[in-house]
Amino acid sequence: MPKSKEVLSTTSGSDSDSEVEKKAKRKKVSAPEKPAKKQKSGESSKPGGSSKADGNKDDNLFQIGRMRYVSVRDFKGKILIDIREYWMDQSGEMKPGKKGISLNPEQWNQLKEQMSDIDDAIRRY
Repeated sequence: MPKSKEVLSTTSGSDSDSEVEKKAKRKKVSAPEKPAKKQKSGESSKPGGSSKADGNKDDNLFQIGRMRYVSVRDFKGKILIDIREYWMDQSGEMKPGKKGISLNPEQWNQLKEQMSDIDDAIRRY
């Protein structure tokens, strides 16, 4: 026998009526909030980090593409060059994403030394 979401009889005091109402309430799911609209161009936005006050944080942030930045930061006493993609949270604040790489100064210098070879390889394509 198929179960119905509607109450077929209007008799009061019946346990089956309250069970149907309970099931209907359980199945009723509130619609999730719509996320805030994303900004179309990430060109003018600066990534916001934690609520810690860091005066020179934006000074060490360099945009290299839409929602992609290079930053120089200190992590556990070591200087890192961070090349990372950012994303926009629901409140409109930019957060660093998983896609990215952190290079120590030695790796950064090796990359810079190989730039002309990398440029040559790009031209061949």
